[in-house]
Amino acid sequence: MTWQVVPFSALSTAQLYDIMALRQEIFVVEQNCPYLDADGKDHESFHAMAYEGPVLVAYARIVKPGISYSETSIGRVVVKEMQRGQQLGYELMRRCHHFVVQHLGQQVIRISAQTYLLRFYNKLGYQSTGKEYLEDGIPHTEMLVNLTAESTEKL
Repeated sequence: MTWQVVPFSALSTAQLYDIMALRQEIFVVEQNCPYLDADGKDHESFHAMAYEGPVLVAYARIVKPGISYSETSIGRVVVKEMQRGQQLGYELMRRCHHFVVQHLGQQVIRISAQTYLLRFYNKLGYQSTGKEYLEDGIPHTEMLVNLTAESTEKL
């Protein structure tokens, strides 16, 4: 498995294609939710990717503070269907947390989590803010985590 976190400007056209294809595969096709994925935030974000050989199998977008929320945010978290059940989502999020603390100097992350994934995010330390809403017809819950450098040093 090859892991990488890069700014938008460092993405190759092949990586950008892989990212957009995986996000559409999961969010549009699998979840049957047509929505505008290209929301203008990718240019100001970092992109966490896991490749197994030439195949992008996991991805998340790390959004700088002041774009989605006043805090850093992580979104578009996806694991390719064939790789699920291998703890890849947890590894992806741990790597994102490490990047946020070590490279952005941030500790608080606010996310918009699909409600059915609350247990997943709770295990990573996220707590609901109590704000629940529909986003593109899917129930979401706003969540926060406050990280420490020690909690991300495992990587």
